[in-house]
Parts: sequence; structure tokens; C-alpha cells
Amino acid sequence: MIKKEMIAMLLAGGQGSRLGVLTAKVAKPAVSFGGKYRIIDFPLSNCINSSVDTVGVLTQYQPLRLNTHIGIGIPWDLDRNIGGVTVLPPYEKNENSEWYTGTANAIYQNIEYMEGFNPEYVLILSGDHIYKMDYEVMLDFHKQNGSECTIAVMPVPMEEAKRFGIMITDENKRIVDFEEKPANPRSNLASMGIYIFNWKTLKQALIDNADQPNLDFGKHVIPYCHKNGAPMYAYEFNGYWKDVGTLTSYWEANMELIDVVPEFNLYEEYWKIYTKSEILPPQYVAKGGVIERSIVGEGSEIYGQVYNSVIGCGVTIGKDTVVRDSIIMNNTEIGENCELNKAIVAENTKIGDHVRLGVGEEAPNDTAPHIYCDGIVTVGEKSVVPANVSVGKNSVVFGITTADDYPDGYLASGKTLIKAGDKQ
Repeated sequence: MIKKEMIAMLLAGGQGSRLGVLTAKVAKPAVSFGGKYRIIDFPLSNCINSSVDTVGVLTQYQPLRLNTHIGIGIPWDLDRNIGGVTVLPPYEKNENSEWYTGTANAIYQNIEYMEGFNPEYVLILSGDHIYKMDYEVMLDFHKQNGSECTIAVMPVPMEEAKRFGIMITDENKRIVDFEEKPANPRSNLASMGIYIFNWKTLKQALIDNADQPNLDFGKHVIPYCHKNGAPMYAYEFNGYWKDVGTLTSYWEANMELIDVVPEFNLYEEYWKIYTKSEILPPQYVAKGGVIERSIVGEGSEIYGQVYNSVIGCGVTIGKDTVVRDSIIMNNTEIGENCELNKAIVAENTKIGDHVRLGVGEEAPNDTAPHIYCDGIVTVGEKSVVPANVSVGKNSVVFGITTADDYPDGYLASGKTLIKAGDKQ
């Protein structure tokens, strides 16, 4: 019988609705990040760097790009005869067929997959965080303490603690109580959504709570384990960790990559981030082209000026165009004499000549001010922005637009122009 000490279950089915049009057609873990990566590359790379060679990836929402990206796991050395990476979508069963309705329900529906490896421990991960963590160190902590459930936690400012699941621990880091998004938190140790369970403990908790609607770790499984007296410990992590769940945090995390001394370093030799790479020619910078403090992916051609930006692979930036503080994703074409300020432009987009993005005074967005904010202008994937138009701040453009969609050649700050797919 196959026997694995620890297997990982990577939850990658999230819609990521707070990323607006960036996730209209793609799951959040498959969104581009850092010029050449996708968000899911970070937990997958952590797994192989931590010698975890069996990973189940649970997909649900818009899985096509994610499935294509992961394939059989070759870039992460996860193409194994025994173990490796397996994509686990919801599937038709004999009875009670359903979508994954909660984080723990998704794991429950794959008990048979986990059982096949007869693991001692199961590592539960989220597919939409940017961080580097050695899960072997966390497993050592779990074993040393005789823990049945270890939760990775991170200290957060006390004023932000009410946004998280909060662990209250004793002097030995044993969890004595916890609160889900408390109004008056008693601790600042926030759950990172990373758990190590003894397989027997997890299996029993999932089976006993199987009938709970929207079965969830924070609301059901962890309270159940605590109530039953299972030893539970908090593993404190002090490295870089970012939930890129909003457009603002996504933009900030990309910009942090190009700080003079980046807090999150993509260039460390001992902890590489692996990804599926296309076969592309080198980048090209034309005479008169300028790149300053930026990341530029392979196959990109820069004829204009790029400052403090993250440019993906296969991007063309036209002559006399200036791009500042922006994220331009793969295979986007930007025309000549354009100006882009604090823009996020998704993949396979075409922007005509003499276009200005991110101009004028800020105004709250008219459809989703909680999503499109902080002065960022967002353009969804496969969009077309015609020549000679200007777009204000906190605005969003998605779809194939024409000059008629821009009264007097201008989309004012805070306006939403969506001509494709579901409105976000």
C-alpha cells in the first residue's frame, strides 16, 4: 500500500470577486502575478521546496486556465508516478451530487483521494496567497508538540484583528480559544488559513460534520476539534505573507516586488518560485526605450518608457508611450503616445494610440466602490480600448469598446464600462 507521511490539499476554487473584472473569466489562483507567474505558483513552489510531493488541487470556479497551467505538474517537479499533482474538480457521484459548498466540504468530498495515500498528516493550503513557507518546519513543530491540529498564524496590528479568525494561546502556543472575526479581539494572532491535521483527526471531524451546510474549517471543523479536546497549537509565521484578494492589495504586492530592497524577493537561489514558462524570445528595448525599476517579462518589446511597473511576457509598449506604477499582463499591446498611470491591464488586451489611463481627479466608482478604488484604473482581459480616448481613476473597462462608448473621448473617473461577460 502507498504510504505518504504528509500530503497537501490546495484549495484553488475561489472566485475572487473582490478582484472585479480580473476574475470574470478566470479563477483567482490563475491570475497573473509578478510578470511571469500565476498566484498558485507560490503555494505549489512552497510544496516542492518543502519536500511535499503529493498535492491535490481542488478547483471549481472557471478552472480551464488553472488546469492548463498546472497540467501534470512538470514545472514544479510534481509529475510523479506515485503522488505528484492531481487536479480535483467536483464530480458526479451516485447520490447527493453537489458543488464544493465550503472549504471543508471540498476536502470532505475528496476523502477517497486522501485515503489512497494513507497519510499520517494532511496539509491544507489556500491557492491565493503570496508567501514563502517551509512546511517541513511547521510539521516538525506539529510533531514536537503532539498536536492534532496546527494552525499557521501571523501577528497583525490589533486594530486589524477583527477581520480575521483569531487564536488565543497559552505560553506554549497551545490554542485555548479562538474567535472568528471578533468585534473585540483578545489576541492579534490571525489564522493564515494554513493547517496541518493528523489524518485520523481530520477524517473523523469531516465525517461527523458532513451534514453541516457550507462545511467550513473556521466555522465547523476547528471548533469541533477544540470541543472534543484535540491538542491544537498555533505555529507563528513571521515572514512575508499577502492575501492578494483585493485590487489594492494585488497592486501593492506587485509594486513591492520592485522596491529597492524588496520585502518579497523573487531572486533567492535557495527558494525558487517555479512556473509554467512559454518558449519566448528575449525581451527587446528599442533605441529611446527606457526601463526604470521595473520587472519586464520575456518576449516583451519596449519602444516607450516604463517606470516602477510590472510588465508581463509578450507585451508591446509603443513609441513615446509612458507607463508608470502599473501592472501590464501577458500579451497586451499598447499603442504609441499613450500615458498609463496606476493601471492594471489584464491579459491579451489591445490599447490604441494616444490613450490616457488614470487621469483627472479621483471619484468613487459608480457600481462597486469597494472594489475599484485607491485611484487604480482596471482593464479586463481581451479588452479593446480605441485610440484617442482618456479614462479616469477608479474606472473599469471590460470588453471590446469603441469610440462611441466614450462621450467626448472621455470615460470619467469612477465610471464602469463593461461590454463582456458577467458584470463585476
